[in-house]
Amino acid sequence: MRRLLISVLSTVSWAALAVQPDERLADPALEARAREISREIRCVVCQSENIDDSNAPLARDLRLLVRERLAAGDSNEAVLDYLVARYGDYVLLKPRLKMNTIMLWVAPLFVAAAAAAGALLALRGAKNRNLPAPALTEEERDALKRLD
Repeated sequence: MRRLLISVLSTVSWAALAVQPDERLADPALEARAREISREIRCVVCQSENIDDSNAPLARDLRLLVRERLAAGDSNEAVLDYLVARYGDYVLLKPRLKMNTIMLWVAPLFVAAAAAAGALLALRGAKNRNLPAPALTEEERDALKRLD
């Protein structure tokens, strides 16, 4: 239990160190907005982390860019639009629903449907395999006797 607690605390403290003190904005409201936006932006180096949790140099650059845009007066949506225009839809952890991202949203449904269909077919096949064999006809019994 102690090791688990130490592991969790060290992970949490490591993530908290991703945003450096020199990156933070003086205005707490702007800083809160920057952190909110940063949690929606993918670190393109780490790929599975948001830029708020990543220590990659590019993530730092993106965090600074977000804060720079907010300080210039951009809305949260304008900052996200700017980053998408610059880096593409991939930069968003939750891509917007558009024609070119529709497969990202629909593919999991197709996979789930295919898995359900496969499970049903497997269960149906297993049920059919457990049926008793049909009784032999007289001709088949005579043929077996001749083989002995």
